[in-house]
Amino acid sequence: MQGWAKDQRVGLSMLNFVGDPTGELTEALDMKMTHPGPVSKGIIGRCKRHAIYAVNGEIKVVAVSEGPDDPAGDNDPSATLADAMIEAIKKA
Repeated sequence: MQGWAKDQRVGLSMLNFVGDPTGELTEALDMKMTHPGPVSKGIIGRCKRHAIYAVNGEIKVVAVSEGPDDPAGDNDPSATLADAMIEAIKKA
């Protein structure tokens, strides 16, 4: 995760990159990708593309980018990008 953070140049920001190698958090958040597409490619237990906004440990907004033919949200990640999250936070 440190390599990804370095690549994204977030070293001195408020962002923290964390991994979930056992999938425990993915399961707890109910974000496990269950679509057969990624599994057929050997990608097992992948987390859905999502964004969470929390205040003092209370989740205020959850957004997931996925579609029937796009389980990973690769073709349309817009629901989890900054602009969409900012709008959702304003409404929360």
